[in-house]
Amino acid sequence: MLKLDAFILGEFLFLSVSAGGGIAWIVSKIFHGSSEGLALLCGGFLVGLLTLDIIPSALKMNQLSGIVLGVLIGYIFLAVVNNLFFTSKSRKPSISLLILALFIHTIPISLSIGNLLGNSTIAVSITTSTILHHVPEGFALTSAFLSQGKKIMMLFVCFISLSVCFSTFIWIGLHANLTIRAQSVLLGTSIGMIAITSVKEFILNNIRVVPTSLLVIFLMIGFLLSVIFHMVF
Repeated sequence: MLKLDAFILGEFLFLSVSAGGGIAWIVSKIFHGSSEGLALLCGGFLVGLLTLDIIPSALKMNQLSGIVLGVLIGYIFLAVVNNLFFTSKSRKPSISLLILALFIHTIPISLSIGNLLGNSTIAVSITTSTILHHVPEGFALTSAFLSQGKKIMMLFVCFISLSVCFSTFIWIGLHANLTIRAQSVLLGTSIGMIAITSVKEFILNNIRVVPTSLLVIFLMIGFLLSVIFHMVF
């Protein structure tokens, strides 16, 4: 039986997000030449991911007050960053802020896995969760990159960095405990950042660019894809 450690789980995460990225690349071929359509699809997918997976999981396992505080922190942080660094109409912040939000989202999950890793009876469960849970995140990141014409090499670097972050905080979780409230605040911060980024950067920025009928179609396709991911993964 494979002995799990932080490094092995980091490799599993890389494979997981890469699989999600491959699915996003296939889907993008259907909407070739429509960056706005891909952006809207990504926004709809992220909204579905939040409502079907991330928010219910956070409410089930963490303190509501901490999550609310984290959402507020995420909102304030994004407002400050946008006002200080992204005052132009450039659409670049959507990528950087989404990446940051997903990195923050990974931290409490990694710490929790680190705390549980010494229990061999849940090794298979941890492995399965690690592989499957991050497929949608790989899909979302890849869709965002493709919608803005970013280089695939940068996406590859992002996947590697996410895996390193995951492994690092698993190792920290092996040696230190993070309070439930602190984990709740981190999860809330990531929820707030993902929600605002998906709505503002991917949906609202493209709402006037495509016809209303296509707008609804792209958003619904993105949301339905998140439903499928939720059912399968």
